[in-house]
Amino acid sequence: MSRAHPTPGYNAGSISTSAFRPMTITTLALLLLTPILVWRIYTRLKTQMARQRSILSRHYTGVLVFLGMILVSLSEVLTRPYALGALAAGTALGVFWGVFALRRTVYDDTEIGYFFTPPTRLGIIMAMVLVARVLYLGVEIYASQGSGVPAPRFTDSPLTMLCVGLTGGYFGTYSVGLLLWRRKLRQAIEKA
Repeated sequence: MSRAHPTPGYNAGSISTSAFRPMTITTLALLLLTPILVWRIYTRLKTQMARQRSILSRHYTGVLVFLGMILVSLSEVLTRPYALGALAAGTALGVFWGVFALRRTVYDDTEIGYFFTPPTRLGIIMAMVLVARVLYLGVEIYASQGSGVPAPRFTDSPLTMLCVGLTGGYFGTYSVGLLLWRRKLRQAIEKA
C-alpha cells in the first residue's frame, strides 16, 4: 500500500470555505451593470464637455459645490496627516490643471450670448478620476458586507482624498476662471 504524500506547501486546514463565497445574483448584476454605468457616465460627461452657453449661476454653483467638497473633506482629515497631505496635493494639482484648461478653452462672445468650449479630454479625465474612485469604494463596501469588517468611510483613504482634491480643485478653478472671463467682458462693455 502506498501512502499519499501531501502536496508541499499545502495545509488543508489553512483554507477556509468562507473565503470563497458563492457568486450571488446581486454580485453578478453588479459586475454586469458597472461597465454600463461607467459608459453612461462617460457619454454624459462627453456631452457636458462640448460647446456650451456661459450661465453665471452655473459658474457660481460650480465654485460653491467644488469648494464645499474640498472644505468638507478638509474638516474630516485635519487630524490625519497623510490624508490631509493627499487632499492638499490633489487640490494643488487640480488648480494647476484647471489653469491649464482655462488657457486651452475656446471663448465665444456672440450676438446671441457667451459660449465656451472646454478641453474635452482633460475635463472627462478629471471627472472620471473621482467617479472611478467612488465606484471602487462602492465595490469595496459591497464586498465587505457580512464579513465583520467595518465599511470604510469616504475620507479614510489618502488616495480618495487625492482624487477629491484633484477633481474639486480642477472644476472649482475652472468655474472661477469662467466667472473672471465674464467679469472682464462686463467691464469692457461698461467702459465702451
